[in-house]
Amino acid sequence: MASYSFKNPATYHLLSYGTLLGSTLFQSFIAGVVAFKVLPRPQFSTLQKHTFPVYFTLQTVTPLAMLLTYPSGASRLVPYLSSTPVLQSPTDRLNVWLVGTMLFTAVANLVYVGPKTTEIMSVRKHQETRDGKAAYDKGPHSKEMQALNRQFSILHSISSVTNLVGLGAMVWYGAVLGAGLSFQHVAL
Repeated sequence: MASYSFKNPATYHLLSYGTLLGSTLFQSFIAGVVAFKVLPRPQFSTLQKHTFPVYFTLQTVTPLAMLLTYPSGASRLVPYLSSTPVLQSPTDRLNVWLVGTMLFTAVANLVYVGPKTTEIMSVRKHQETRDGKAAYDKGPHSKEMQALNRQFSILHSISSVTNLVGLGAMVWYGAVLGAGLSFQHVAL
């Protein structure tokens, strides 16, 4: 019988990875889509404004946890943490890029793209008051609203693409992890 331990950093590495991948898939393809379909636009915007900072924080913290709990040791995955920096295998180098991509995309959404999008949403809300119509109503719109809608659309697109790049790295990393597993037939 195998020994299972919550003292093993690999346990937390896998839990962090699973949390990251699962929450990303859920938010991107289930929760966000359902909320957009069933909530009136103002309520949807309020929900997203409050959900995204928590989501982007989780997306940032979990790759950091993955770095710290890398099964071969964090110093192998992030060589500058060690006095003897060595990335010994091509898999280690690939993992640095994949986890680094996950972390970079999350930080970009957390510290710049997300807050900038929220800021444009706020300015757009004030412009709606001045114009007397919602940003998503059929045109014509004022030149100011057209510019704000364009900015929002660009930022939203950047956030979506950034999220998908991070998701691609997560899925690729899952394939790397899967390649390292060996299954033995266990009779029940």
